[in-house]
Amino acid sequence: MAVLQKIRVKFGLAISIIIALALLSFIIDPTTLESALHSMSSKYDVGVVNGKAISYVDFLDDVDRYTKINEIITGSSAQDEQTQKQIRDAAWQELVDRHLFIKNAKAAGITVGKAELIDLTTGANPSPILAGNPAFMDESGNFSAERVRDFVSQIPSDESGRLQMYWNYIQNTVNTQQYYAKYGSLFTASSYQNALEKKLVIAQNNATANVDYVYVTYPFANDSTITVSSSEIKKFYNAHKSFYEQSASRDIEYVVFEVEPSAEDISATNDAFAEAYAKFADADNMKSFLLKNSDRQLDNYWYKAGELNSVNKQVNDFVFGGNGKVSPVIADGQTFYAVRVMDSKAIPDSAYVKHILLQGSNAGKTADSLVTVLRKGASFSSLAAEFSVDQNSAADGELGNIGWMTQTYMIPGFESVITANVGQPMVIRTQYGTHVVVVSKKTAPVAKKQVAILEKTAVASKATTNAIYANANKFATIAGKTAEGYAAAVDTMKVYSHKMSITEATSNYGAIENAKEVTRWAFDSKVGKASSIITVNNKYFFVAKLDAIHKEGAKPVREVAEQIRSILYTQKLAEAKKAEMAASIEGCNSIQELAEKLGTTVTSEASMNLAPMSGRGTDPALAGAVFCAEEGKLCGPVAGAYGTYAFVVNSKEAGSFYTEDDANMFAQRKAQYNAQGILPTMSANGVVKDNRARFF
Repeated sequence: MAVLQKIRVKFGLAISIIIALALLSFIIDPTTLESALHSMSSKYDVGVVNGKAISYVDFLDDVDRYTKINEIITGSSAQDEQTQKQIRDAAWQELVDRHLFIKNAKAAGITVGKAELIDLTTGANPSPILAGNPAFMDESGNFSAERVRDFVSQIPSDESGRLQMYWNYIQNTVNTQQYYAKYGSLFTASSYQNALEKKLVIAQNNATANVDYVYVTYPFANDSTITVSSSEIKKFYNAHKSFYEQSASRDIEYVVFEVEPSAEDISATNDAFAEAYAKFADADNMKSFLLKNSDRQLDNYWYKAGELNSVNKQVNDFVFGGNGKVSPVIADGQTFYAVRVMDSKAIPDSAYVKHILLQGSNAGKTADSLVTVLRKGASFSSLAAEFSVDQNSAADGELGNIGWMTQTYMIPGFESVITANVGQPMVIRTQYGTHVVVVSKKTAPVAKKQVAILEKTAVASKATTNAIYANANKFATIAGKTAEGYAAAVDTMKVYSHKMSITEATSNYGAIENAKEVTRWAFDSKVGKASSIITVNNKYFFVAKLDAIHKEGAKPVREVAEQIRSILYTQKLAEAKKAEMAASIEGCNSIQELAEKLGTTVTSEASMNLAPMSGRGTDPALAGAVFCAEEGKLCGPVAGAYGTYAFVVNSKEAGSFYTEDDANMFAQRKAQYNAQGILPTMSANGVVKDNRARFF
C-alpha cells in the first residue's frame, strides 16, 4: 500500500487517467464518429467493434477496472459526471484499439515484440508513457528504469492486486502507443510529394493573372423550362446514397410542468430567513449556525474584490464597499442573502511551498526533530533526499519543492501555507501523512476578506409540488397516451408544446439537464403514442408525444427528394446558361463585344491569384480555367458556383513569394490532416457502433 501512496503523492491531485491516454498519436473522438456509431446491435449491447459485440455487463467490467486505475492515480474515489464520462470514454477507446486499430495495424505488417516492449518499459528507450510518469522519476526528475524495476518487484507482495492492475494498464498503454506511432509513421511516410508535384504546387501558389471577364449570374426566380423528373432524383439518390446517412433519431413534442415555489413558499422562506437574520450578527459558532440555517456553509476562503460577484453583486459591493460588518437582507428573485465580514487581511494570492513527507508510526517525532534541525540552518533539500517519501517533488530542480500554491490549487490540508510566515518550518498532517513544510516565498499581499454568507432559496413545498403534479396528471389523463389526446390536452389546457428532434444521446431538453428518461421513452415507443408523466430531477413533469421515427442508415428518398431536386435543378440551370453564353460567344472577337451582346460590363482583375488554396473570393471554376488558358484568347463559357463566365487572360506572372519551405509545410499539414481520419475511417469501414447513449 505504501507504493500506491507514493503514486498518489507523486501524481498530484490534478492528474487523471485521461492524461496518459492523451499521449496517443491519434485519439478517437466519439462525437466525430457519431454518424457511424449508432446502429441496431443487440438490445443489451453497448456497441459493436469490428464485429465484436460489447455487452453491457462486459463494458461495466471494463469501466470498473478503469475506475480503480483512476482511484490508484488520484487517490480519490470521488467522481463527478465529467470524470465518469472520461472513464467510460477511456474504456471504450481501449476496446476500439484492441478489436479494431491494433488488428488493422497487424494486418499492415506492424508488430510490437516482447523484447521491444521490455525496452520501452525498463530498457534504454523508455516510452513517453513511462518517461513522463512522476512515479518513475529519480531525485533529479529523470526517468529511472530502476524505479520501474523496484515497482514491478513489489507486485507479487501486493495482496490487493492493485499494483498488478496498474502495471497491466501501463504496459497496455505503452504497447498501444507503439502501434499508433508505427502506423502513424507508415501513413505519414506514404504521403510523399515528389519533385514534380512540389514544383506544380509552388507554381500554382506563385501564379497570378491579369484577367478581363464577364459573367451572368444565375436567376433567383425559378425557370419553368428546367424540370427534374422523379427518375432523375432516384438515379442521383442511388449514386449518392452514402451522402444521406443518418443516425437514428426521433421527432417528438413535449410539455413540461416545472415545480417552482409558490408565492406562499417564497413568503415562508422570507419569514424563516428574517428569523435567522436576527441572530446572524451575534452568532458565535458561525459554522454551526450556517449549518443549521443556511443553504451555503462556512468556508475559509479569502476573497478579494470582485470574486463575490459569482455569488451576488450586491454581496460583493457590500463586503468591499466599507459599509460595515453585516449587510442588510439582499433579495434576488427567490433567493435571500446576508453577509457578515469575519476577518480582513492583506495576504498573497500564492505561496511557494516545499515539503518533506513522512509516513509511519514515528512520523510525528521525526517531523518535530526535522523542524528543529531546519531552524538551525540545515539544508532542506538534503533532508528531503534522506527522509521524504516523496522523491519526485522537485520544482525548479530542487528536491522537496512542490511549487506555487493558490487557494484553488492546493493540496487538501495545506490551506495554512497562504498565511504562514516565510522561512518558518511547520508541521502539517494530511491524508498522505505528516509533512514538514516551509513557505520560501510569496506574491505581494492583496486586501482580502473572509466572510460568512447566510443564504436561503425558496423551494416548492409539498403542497405546491402536489398541485403542479395534479396539473400534469390532468394533462396526461386528457392525452390518454394518444397523439390525438395530446393535441386535445394542449388545446384544452393552453400549454406550450415544444418540438424537438432527438438522438439516443440526447440528455438535455433546453435548459433541463439529465432528462434521459424522456429520450428512452421516445426510443421505446411507437409513432402516434403519448407518454404518461415522466419525472425528471424531481422538479419537472414531462408528457411527450412521438411524431416520427428516423432509422439509422440512408434517409428514404422521399425525405431528401427536394434537396436532390434543388441540386439537379442548379446543375441543369448552369448547363442551360452555359449553352446560352456559348451561342453568344460565337462570332465575337473581343470580351467587350461579348459584354455588349450580354448586356453586361467587363470586370478586370489585375492579379487574380490562381492558387487552389488561396482563400480568395474568386469562383474556383473561373480560377481553374484561367490557370490553364492561353493568353490573349477569348475563352468560355465556364459554369461556376455563382454564374457563367467568359474571359481573356491578358498576361500571367510567376512570383516567388511561395517558397519550397511553404510547400513542405503545406504537405506536412495535409499529411497530419489526413492522419486524423485514420480511426474514423477504420471505424466506419470496421462497422463501429457506439450505443452507449442508450445506457449512460
